[in-house]
Amino acid sequence: MMRLRDLVRRERKREFAVPAWLDRLLSVGIVATDPQIVRRQRCVNAGAYAAVLSGSSYAAITSLYDWRALLPLNAYNALLVVVALVLPFWHRLGENFVAIALIAFISLGQLYTIWMLGVTADLQVFFLLAGAMLFLFGVQNWKLFVGFFLYSAVLLLLALNYGPIDGLLLPTDGRLRDLISSHTMLSVQIIYAGIIFYALTLLHRAEVELEQQHERSEALIATVMPDAIAARLKNGEERIADRIETLSVVFADLVGFTPAAHDLPPEEVVGFLDSLVRAFDTLAEQHGVEKIKTVGDCYMAAAGFDGPAQDGAVAIGRFALAMLQANDAHAPLGAAKLALRVGIHCGPATAGVIGDTRFSYDVWGAAVNVASRMESHGRPDRIHVSAAFHALTRDAFQYEERGVTEIRGIGPTQTYFLVAAK
Repeated sequence: MMRLRDLVRRERKREFAVPAWLDRLLSVGIVATDPQIVRRQRCVNAGAYAAVLSGSSYAAITSLYDWRALLPLNAYNALLVVVALVLPFWHRLGENFVAIALIAFISLGQLYTIWMLGVTADLQVFFLLAGAMLFLFGVQNWKLFVGFFLYSAVLLLLALNYGPIDGLLLPTDGRLRDLISSHTMLSVQIIYAGIIFYALTLLHRAEVELEQQHERSEALIATVMPDAIAARLKNGEERIADRIETLSVVFADLVGFTPAAHDLPPEEVVGFLDSLVRAFDTLAEQHGVEKIKTVGDCYMAAAGFDGPAQDGAVAIGRFALAMLQANDAHAPLGAAKLALRVGIHCGPATAGVIGDTRFSYDVWGAAVNVASRMESHGRPDRIHVSAAFHALTRDAFQYEERGVTEIRGIGPTQTYFLVAAK
């Protein structure tokens, strides 16, 4: 099972990343902090720079072809480059200001170029890119998108139905129209490829982020409750409360922890507890035991939530023996080698999920209360168990009879020390 600690510290999965210089260029003029607005305005900047490249390429073609005769087009393309370079610095005027200004200027300018060269140059094809405006406005501004989409459709119909066939500039030059038409088709193809690539990049990034968030949420739920309870919670069960007839509960407490930790630096104390608790967590997973919680230096776990009660009791007994071995092998706290006092009992219990802002899975009842008393009335580095637990697991473990012990809140009680597995 992937642990939450590992997920939090794990390096993020590699995503496609634009070069640093391009990332800075796409962020020019953006002062917004809302991630969605920033993403849309970066799309607007990308559109503006695409207009710069497009205008520059057309200016180069028309200048080389016949600079003087095509001067009106050269002037427009030069103006397009200047406007597209300046507009990104105006994002501060509104989240959609630059997008609206860019669309209005380019669409009217495109109509102008169609009148200059005619519909045979196929410049009206650029209006087919109107659907890409959704990247600039976002789905939350769908009304604005629909308005400008209809506006672009009207301009397209206007050009097709009323635009001159050969235009006003060099109307008899078919070679120029073919050259511009070829360049237009290639430009639109490149722009469409860029749009699709960007859309798939955003989708991939969202999928990776969603996958990582799902893994974190699954690991987080797994840290606070058993898998079966987590499944019920995710299936929409609002009130989770179960009666368990025979639940085996273990408490383990470090003897002398408070005085040993008193004069030590916090990072040393936390490091000691973290290392030991992580070792216990690993053992709990190996033995099929559910960790319930830790309170200070006390560790609580249980087994027998489902399946035969005896299997859960045996799992708890083996887990307790492994805890003693793990603590014995663990480094001391400062100069003190701390002993572990363990108590176990099995009996009826109630389990459920409580809380809202920080919900948790907890267990209550006789099994918990008596197990806690077994621990507090036990001895260092011994596993003190009740008669009920002894009776359920006598065939699986070796025991040492302690005799009748006065247990606070319970009275005289026959108890045992679990010594080893048979």
